[in-house]
Parts: sequence; C-alpha cells; structure tokens
Amino acid sequence: MGKKSEKAGETGHNKPPKLHKKAYEKELRRLQADLVDLQQWVVETGARVVLVMEGRDAAGKGSAISRITQYLNPRQCRVEALPKPNDREKGQWYFQRYIERLPTAGEIVIFDRSWYNRAGVERVMGFCTTREYRRFLAQAPTFERMLVEDGILLRKYWFSVSAEEQLRRFHSRVDDPLRRWKLSPMDVESINRWDDYSKAKDEMFVHTDTITAPWYIVESEDKKRSRINVIRHILDTIPYVSTEPYVPELPERTVHDEIDRPSRGEFHYVPDYAAELERDKIAAKKKKND
Repeated sequence: MGKKSEKAGETGHNKPPKLHKKAYEKELRRLQADLVDLQQWVVETGARVVLVMEGRDAAGKGSAISRITQYLNPRQCRVEALPKPNDREKGQWYFQRYIERLPTAGEIVIFDRSWYNRAGVERVMGFCTTREYRRFLAQAPTFERMLVEDGILLRKYWFSVSAEEQLRRFHSRVDDPLRRWKLSPMDVESINRWDDYSKAKDEMFVHTDTITAPWYIVESEDKKRSRINVIRHILDTIPYVSTEPYVPELPERTVHDEIDRPSRGEFHYVPDYAAELERDKIAAKKKKND
C-alpha cells in the first residue's frame, strides 16, 4: 500500500486538485486548536511524542512543521534539525546524538530530518561507508522498537513529491530573495540524483517500515492538502483526551494614587517608521484625486 501511494506522488500521476484557500484556512485553524489540546494532554499526562519528518528536498516538510508548531508552547514542543556531526560526534554511536534530543515527560519533539539522514543523503552522496549504511538498516528497527516499548509515541512521515513539482519549487526559491537561502548545493545535486534517492528510499522502507514503527506517506503535490492531512493523522492516531483548559479570571485593575514617573523625554524610543506608510497612502490618494 505504501509503495503504491509513493509511486503515484513521485511520478506526478493522480495529482489532486488544489485545496481551496478558504476551506484550508478554516480547517487548519480548527486542527491547530486541537493540537493545543493535544499538547495540554501531553503535558498533563507526561506523555512523550516524537514526530519524524522525512522526504525529498522541497517536499513540504518545513512548512508542515511550521503549521504544527505555530500555536504550541515552545517550552514543551521543540524542533530538532541537527547539522552535520562534529568531530566528536563522528566518533560516537550513530544514534547517540539523536538520543540526547529525545523528549522527556510532557514534551513533543519534531525531527526535521532525523537519523534517517544515513539512509538518504549520506548513502546517496557517499558520506557514509557501505558497512555503516548496512549497520544502520539493521539497527534502526531495533532502536525504534526500544523507543516504542519505553512508551514514546513515535510517528514517521515521508513527504512524497513528484520530480516536476520539486523542480518547480526549486525555481520558485531561486526567484524569491526571501527563500533563496533554502536552496543549498545539496538541493541542486538532488535534481541529478533523483533515481539514486528513489532507490535509497525504497530500500530504506524495506528495512524500516515495521509493524512497531510504520512509515506514513504524505502526498505533498499540494502543500495545503498535505498539511491538513498530516496534522489530522497526528490527531487521529495519538490517543489523547481533550482536557478543560485553564482560563484565569482576570482581576479588575486597582486604582492607585498618582505617582511621579519620569518624563518620556528621558527615554530612547524606536521611531514610528510605520507612520511613513500612512503618509504614503495619503499622498497617493491625494495624487489620485488631483
């Protein structure tokens, strides 16, 4: 079932229609409110949640993570996007630096890429040996089974995107100075290594798509649709119970006698740059009327 879904997404077949913006925004807001309830349950029960977000470059992982975390308390929900290992970490057991970032009781941790770097970019780009790669494929299921057996709620998501859509998103990053930083030399290289990444992903699924910790494929040709789907799946598969939120009763402001305060002239204020927008608007309106 997983392979069929992935094939459809990565070949561009069965491309779903774009989700209507108004319907998307309404449902997203509802689901984000439910995510707040989920986090409250996690905090109150001491649950531990790990979300692994994987997929090709520009598959929509980052934007999905942003929508998931948008209204959550960062004290109990954090995103881990580990850089390449330093010299000390290179000498450790491969999973060791990821273990250090696992959640404690009452926390949600989202891995924006994870230990599966070894089965993806490291394998394709030759950053690990064949022996290290094979060892990873053998150890990953055991590692994840240990996490689940210890009570961690583990969800693994693979964001699937077609070659055509990936390339379109790369071009949009080139044309957008605000998002150009997202396009790395590794992203550019992935265009020419599409088939290599496909083979690596297929082999990774053979070894790590287990009953204990299955992969869930998120069709991501339409980012809006994929965000709704992954959030809904998180909420549907984690057995949380909505709790009564704490709503403090705000007191009436106490009226005090007047006190001496320093004059405003003694402080340094940020200039009202926003006022320029109003002046420009007024000037444009006046010019139009003239």
